Amino acid sequence: MTRIWVRFFRHSLQKRGYIIYGDEYSPVVPLLTYTMPRCCGFAKEALARGLATVIVGFPATPLLGSRVRFCMSASHTREQLEKTLDILEDIEPLLGLKLSSKRYNYKNTKSKK
Repeated sequence: MTRIWVRFFRHSLQKRGYIIYGDEYSPVVPLLTYTMPRCCGFAKEALARGLATVIVGFPATPLLGSRVRFCMSASHTREQLEKTLDILEDIEPLLGLKLSSKRYNYKNTKSKK
């Protein structure tokens, strides 16, 4: 089930205009924020909304390669992932996180229950 939710989450982020790194099926989904101040601002705003995240910046990344890492597990539900996406959409206007000029068209990734 984790792979299905990872694909759903990754593709939802890409469709919304966020830049993400990593393997398509990796349970760690890094969202590029570029700068550490933007990354710290995201972590603060997300935590205020009840979402805990892991942020990574220089020297663990290139100077302009700061990112937020979403660590997924099999215990996450679709509802939790959708809430996370809603929180991202709420925070995005404050920090300008939609940095991709690409828009993707993916097939529906809903799982069959």
